[in-house]
Amino acid sequence: MLVQEAMTKDPVVCTAETPLREVVALFRKHHIGGLPVMEGKELVGIITESDLISLLETERISDDLWLPSPFEIIEVPIREFINWEKTKHALTNIGDMPAKKVMTRRVVTATEDMNVEAAAALMLDEGIARLPVMRGKKIIGIITRADIIHAIGSSYSGEVAGE
Repeated sequence: MLVQEAMTKDPVVCTAETPLREVVALFRKHHIGGLPVMEGKELVGIITESDLISLLETERISDDLWLPSPFEIIEVPIREFINWEKTKHALTNIGDMPAKKVMTRRVVTATEDMNVEAAAALMLDEGIARLPVMRGKKIIGIITRADIIHAIGSSYSGEVAGE
């Protein structure tokens, strides 16, 4: 089976300037986990749930033993307060952040005449869950893991073993 037979045509997309709150709204409205990011008619990236979750990562606490000097005992709480204020400010403005600040710029794509099996192998090799489908430089669809499972399932018109 070919990708063009299994893909979702005319995928939901966003622009590089789309605020993250709108990206999340599109994810929820369409029950999807990723969007191709466009600038005009050009595919410039892809934004996924993983990209958004990466915004929530925090730095790991050091395993090194640290003993503060008397000056640092005063300085550390002040520094931590300033860092917390910066963090609060960043979190409140996250919804206004444009997709281009978070998106993955290196987009792995498929072509419409690719076999579904080849698309699945590409997804596994790259550790991704969706591939924009291109015809030249134009995006014409998207194929996801779910689309591939559905395509494989529909190709078996026989009965399930054991029935």
